[in-house]
Amino acid sequence: MARHVATARRVERAELLEFLRTRHRGVLMTHRANGWPQLSPVTCGVDPEGRIVISTYPQRAKVHNARRDGRVSICVQSDAWSDEYVQVDGRAEVLDLPEALEPLVDYFRGISGEHPNWDEYRDAMGKQGKCIIRIEIDRWGPIATGGFPPGLTDH
Repeated sequence: MARHVATARRVERAELLEFLRTRHRGVLMTHRANGWPQLSPVTCGVDPEGRIVISTYPQRAKVHNARRDGRVSICVQSDAWSDEYVQVDGRAEVLDLPEALEPLVDYFRGISGEHPNWDEYRDAMGKQGKCIIRIEIDRWGPIATGGFPPGLTDH
């Protein structure tokens, strides 16, 4: 059986955003008050301004952590475990309702397209008390895949 070789390709911001727009699974890393990392699996999107966005609830640990320390990292993954992923580092801000309402609409559009009833969606977000984490992208690693290092596949 052929061994899969690991890949890592450096990309400019435009290609990064295109990669992120088509992938919605991530693991967000925030910092606990004691400095240790806190990891959260999330569904994520990209807003019209090129920021990573996550819909969540204000009571969640990731929200408390992001409010206290906006330095975050997120690993955005493809749907298949062995496909490409990228780590993005940036600064997070948390938007609460009512300020979060239209960004929540942008979040939904970026992931699922048009909603059949936007008034119903906005009402549901209000009743659920949702908030949004918005990440301004500062830096990113290569778009990568796991596998064997080059040179070890010939053995």
